[in-house]
Amino acid sequence: MITIVSGTNRPNSKTIEVAEFYQQLLASHQVESQILDLAKLPADFTFTALYGNVGKNEEFNVLRSLMDASQKFVFVVPEYNNSFPGVFKAFIDGLSYPNALQYKKCALVGLSDGVQGNALGLSHLTDVLNYLGMHVLAQKVRIPFMQKNFVKGKIADRFIDQLIDDQARLFLAF
Repeated sequence: MITIVSGTNRPNSKTIEVAEFYQQLLASHQVESQILDLAKLPADFTFTALYGNVGKNEEFNVLRSLMDASQKFVFVVPEYNNSFPGVFKAFIDGLSYPNALQYKKCALVGLSDGVQGNALGLSHLTDVLNYLGMHVLAQKVRIPFMQKNFVKGKIADRFIDQLIDDQARLFLAF
């Protein structure tokens, strides 16, 4: 089972829409997946589930268990301040260390309203994931200009649509 992580806690985000699109893409390849939406994080998890409170927040423990049980991930990551969302980093910090991500595999999809599709954020995230021992698929998909390139739940640009399909195929073989 592949877990697709919507990398923001912003309600009703484009990120969750892209995660749902990716889930449909995987289904078209006859692959099951589940979505872990960071919008479902407990609001107080940075105080009740990290550091000395590990294991004490039952809502967070459910999400943590999903991550522990999965071997492959697709991280859909919006650009926040030329990087990835801090809540996503805090979520990663709350996972079991080092086992939650070590030796597991992932693909990255970056989103932005700007020209680069969160290229720098994906680079930052790759550094974090490599440090944790995760294998990151080299082909990263960036969706720039989200307002025009992702419309009504679909990729509007044919080139980007082909890139994301190519990434999914490579990821399934990874």
